[in-house]
Amino acid sequence: MPVSTEASQQAWQDLVDPAALAAWMDTQGLGGSGIEEATLLAGGTQNILLKFDRGARSFVLRRPSRHLRANSNETMGREARVLAALAGSAVPHPALIVACADTAVIGAAFYLMEPVDGFNAADTGLPALHASDPSVRKRMGFAMVDAIAALSEVDVAAVGLSDFGRAEGFLERQVPRWRKQLEGYAACEGWPGPQSLPEVRQVGDWLEANRPATFMPGLLHGDFHIANVMFRHDGPELAAVVDWELATVGDPLLDLGWLLATWPRPDGSHHTPNRVQPWSGFPLAQELVERYAQRSGRDLSSIRWYAVLACYKLGIILEGSHARACAGQAPCDTGERLHGAALGLFQRAVEWIEQP
Repeated sequence: MPVSTEASQQAWQDLVDPAALAAWMDTQGLGGSGIEEATLLAGGTQNILLKFDRGARSFVLRRPSRHLRANSNETMGREARVLAALAGSAVPHPALIVACADTAVIGAAFYLMEPVDGFNAADTGLPALHASDPSVRKRMGFAMVDAIAALSEVDVAAVGLSDFGRAEGFLERQVPRWRKQLEGYAACEGWPGPQSLPEVRQVGDWLEANRPATFMPGLLHGDFHIANVMFRHDGPELAAVVDWELATVGDPLLDLGWLLATWPRPDGSHHTPNRVQPWSGFPLAQELVERYAQRSGRDLSSIRWYAVLACYKLGIILEGSHARACAGQAPCDTGERLHGAALGLFQRAVEWIEQP
């Protein structure tokens, strides 16, 4: 979704030197006229999307935010590597054009991709076709499941991603890694501590006690929910899965667990405001699991564990914003809102734990 022209121009001035970008594109065989119709696209927080035209072709440039994190440039390279590996697969994704690891060109690593012709339901809501037909909304949910089922079947060795993550010990590392993350928030002065999430110890202990003994390694997105996909305008199918910064090789069932953890309840209620309305017609959580079972040969007997893990991990991530807000490093209203979302996730995890 484009933002204002003024914001777009400021973004280009701050984040991209058009002349340097054009000169580099020339070296890549992407020559033409100057950079035209530059537009900042909304949607990203950690990374930035800039759309522009050159000659008769449109491009989308993805780069880190202005204030680089320690791994920002590496993340761009990993994203580009995944998109390149997915070319020709059944996974809907933005088509990579070319990546640039040379930070001297625009001040950070970046890559160029083809624009995606689709809409983000969480950002813009549902267009008339999708809002008017519950059967279309049902198929939208199933299309999301089909995408991660297809992703789980990618042969990581064949596409050159064998070294993209450390599958060995993947499940064993999860709770200790995120428990340490939570404890690290103590550096934020004013944060009440882990007791601000009353169920965190119960959930973590249950995860450790009920961890699946084995799993089938594969490629996973790492942050799969309805705000990270774009749907086609002319039907329920996906135009692309986006925001691949957390992709890795591990247990792909965590993607399904993440989808369940972030999926609204049958009445459309959620731990965060659900902008996708109307919600009626979208599949129930159990229907998502059944669809995945139809599309994948993976053992889903422990899927509740993956959904609880997703609540645990995402809840701790969101609590980080609350901790920073307590220390005056983030807006108070944002911190309170995301703390409420974290509490909701842990409550949902406990509901799943206590199911017979």
